[in-house]
Amino acid sequence: MSEPVQLLSHAIARDALCALRDTHSRPAQFREALGRLTTLLAAQATSGLRTVPRKVETPLCDCIGEALQGRIGVVPILRAGLSMVDPFLSLLPDAEVWHLGFYRDEETLQPVSYYQKLPQGKPVEEAFVLDPMLATGGSAAAALRDLQNWGVPRLHFLGILGAPEGLQRLQEEFPTVTIHLCALDERLNEQGYIVPGLGDAGDRAFNATAE
Repeated sequence: MSEPVQLLSHAIARDALCALRDTHSRPAQFREALGRLTTLLAAQATSGLRTVPRKVETPLCDCIGEALQGRIGVVPILRAGLSMVDPFLSLLPDAEVWHLGFYRDEETLQPVSYYQKLPQGKPVEEAFVLDPMLATGGSAAAALRDLQNWGVPRLHFLGILGAPEGLQRLQEEFPTVTIHLCALDERLNEQGYIVPGLGDAGDRAFNATAE
């Protein structure tokens, strides 16, 4: 049974989404809004992380608290996913960061891998794949497959906007992966872009149009 998508419901998120969608937002404004959304999304997605009891000494006495358990990986899909890394690390500063690179063949709309460097035999115990846009789902599916092959037992996908087509693909191919989005938009257009969407997230975040 597929995990339902977890949509972020927060007034700050709705405000930040307006800035992201606005074609007049400058790169700095775009990055700031993306950072706010990623922080909120990360807080939601990490709420169920595993913890272990830990004895701590307060100024008054000893007590038992809870500490995070195991190795956690943050996996941005290049290049747009890079814009989500720092906000995510503000919550999990000790997380490992591993990069996966894909570009989309504009004729077939299929992902083409150009960077993958995961250490053999040493998978993290929990990984969060970051990509602002879940459009066709091709790059997200390829990244999740690479992480499964690496041996990661618990996987999550975090995106800002999703299209029904991409969401359906991930739920069908990866029924145990938790999917977190800020919003689910209407559809994909003929070029594979999310509508109404926000354009190309990588181009706008880094002020550099990829040809």
